[in-house]
Amino acid sequence: METASGGTGKSAVQSSPFAERPILLRQAVFVVLTFFGMFVGLLGSWFGFPSTVVWGSYTIAYVCGGWYGLKASIRTLQEPAVEIDLLMILAALGALFIGAPFEGAMLLFLFSLSGVLEEYAIGRSRTAIKSLIEMRPESARVRRDGETVTVHIDDVEIGDVFVVRPGDRLPLDGVVESGESSVDQSSLTGESVPVPKEPGDEVFGGTINETGSLEVRVTREAHESAISRLIHMVEEAQSKRAPTQQLIDRFEQPYVLSVFVLTAIAIALPITLLDHAFEPTFYRAMTLMVAASPCAVIISTPAAVLSAIAAGGRQGVLFKGGEHLETAGNVDAVAFDKTGTLTEGNTRLTDVAVLEQPTLEAPVHDGEGRTTELEGYTPDGHPAEDGLLALAAAVQSRSEHHLAEATVEAATERDLSIPDSTEFDAVVGKGVHGKVAGKTIHIGNPRYFETVTGDRDIEGLKRGLEAVRELESQGKTSVLVVSEIDDRLCVRGWLAFTDTIRTDAADMIDELRERGVEQIVMLTGDNERVAQYIADELGIDEVYAELLPEEKVTHIEELQRSHEAVAMVGDGVNDAPALATADISVGMGGAGTDVALETADIILMSDKLDRLPYVFALSRETRRTLYINFAIAFGAIAIMVVAILTAGIPLPVAVIGHEGSTVLVSLIGLRLLGFDA
Repeated sequence: METASGGTGKSAVQSSPFAERPILLRQAVFVVLTFFGMFVGLLGSWFGFPSTVVWGSYTIAYVCGGWYGLKASIRTLQEPAVEIDLLMILAALGALFIGAPFEGAMLLFLFSLSGVLEEYAIGRSRTAIKSLIEMRPESARVRRDGETVTVHIDDVEIGDVFVVRPGDRLPLDGVVESGESSVDQSSLTGESVPVPKEPGDEVFGGTINETGSLEVRVTREAHESAISRLIHMVEEAQSKRAPTQQLIDRFEQPYVLSVFVLTAIAIALPITLLDHAFEPTFYRAMTLMVAASPCAVIISTPAAVLSAIAAGGRQGVLFKGGEHLETAGNVDAVAFDKTGTLTEGNTRLTDVAVLEQPTLEAPVHDGEGRTTELEGYTPDGHPAEDGLLALAAAVQSRSEHHLAEATVEAATERDLSIPDSTEFDAVVGKGVHGKVAGKTIHIGNPRYFETVTGDRDIEGLKRGLEAVRELESQGKTSVLVVSEIDDRLCVRGWLAFTDTIRTDAADMIDELRERGVEQIVMLTGDNERVAQYIADELGIDEVYAELLPEEKVTHIEELQRSHEAVAMVGDGVNDAPALATADISVGMGGAGTDVALETADIILMSDKLDRLPYVFALSRETRRTLYINFAIAFGAIAIMVVAILTAGIPLPVAVIGHEGSTVLVSLIGLRLLGFDA
């Protein structure tokens, strides 16, 4: 089907979804001229206009109606290949050849009209996401040398500070340096309410500052901002073809060739074997060619898929390709990471306890020569727990783990002096160790001390493990702090952490079951007691805890053996191997978390779990829409072909049936733009 890109509907999808399309207006003008030529030619035949007027009008109709189709046909023949445009051009010329110029002109008019309507329909889905580009300002007001100057966003460097006034769009990603305001992030994350921002909070380019003025320090250059990467991924998503579309692409070429062969047989056999007259036989063959052309089949998939991708974007869901959109409709098992996914991810320290025993009287010197003791009180009057916390923070300050960050944050909030540490090393999923004032400090879960410390005895281990188990029964994650004292390993105390379960997690899981998800599991590196506590709260079917990243992959593979399709939902950091293994990976994007954006197939840009059931609902609705479109497209072809062979319906009826079904499937696909489960 001829489109504004100058090719078939398939060509339109392959072109850049953000290209300007003034050619669409020219096509519309050509459609009007085609109709004018067809109409004047018909009136001239009825009322006896001069032949020059009649044939001049039909010439206008044929040239304007077939211009883009002829160009597309020539282009594809050079590949060499054949497409539907060639079928339509030959059918129109065939009608002209047997003295039915009006039928041929009508075919070209409806053919070009449906092409414009299809391009408009698909363009609507492109426009819904093209607006992302318009969200990004081209300039920023930057503080330089004590003055505020306006510069192009490409000239802004990381570390620069820009000023945003109320009502302005933020030009770049950054962190608030000063000022307080609320920011409307709905266009990027789908959040319905403005988000309060204060110094230290992250903000994103393309969002709207609402109430106050902000000064923001740039953290990403223009081409690396969340909005730029989102635009790039949407472009890629709309160019990646869904499995159904790939199948249709492979089917199109042999099908078109088959129609040519069928048309040739429909001409040759009746004339040579049945002694039929050439003109009616040729006319019926041309009608058959039009009816059998698969325009509606070809356009049915991109019309639905592009509309669904655009609808997801409006709801803060990014599908990174049509294939992921389709596959998500088959998901019947979902695996969740815990921290940052089912929980808020804002892990905080809740308990600090010192194991009091005589062996712990040895002091630890911090990097500034002061002494932090674990018995009684430290020299500056802080309790012993603060000494343990400062010691743990010294080692964990070199780790990126969420528990380590919570430890350092708690030490900072208590205004503790954190000693320097050296020789830091981490054991993934178990713990860390490093040296403080020459003494090795170990911080980890029970599995850490089973593997890292080997057969060495650890004084106070029994009491420490009892405390850890008691804290875990309360749904807290706990670690032991162990240090070397005179070549002995001694438990100094323990730390406990908790993470808030997301308020929408329980409702989301209930809704997933309503959407047909049969099994829901949790895969976490956290300890089993904490994981089971959260699973019981949320009603999760199975829990696999204390897993290393590679062990999560094993469980995903086991689920895949017993389910049609498995989705993994995670934060995209430690979950990267499992996300890559699952049939569908869903990342908690947080308006552009780097690892999630790179790893996941589908991204929840607002980090809201209530969008996950929407993902599966939209995918299944898209699949149903494809089935409906295929039924209409193939049904129309079958009905018309049978009617032509048995009742001999005229060419205009075949043209209306063919082009009508093409426009209908486009409009049915377009309705997905408004989908909101």
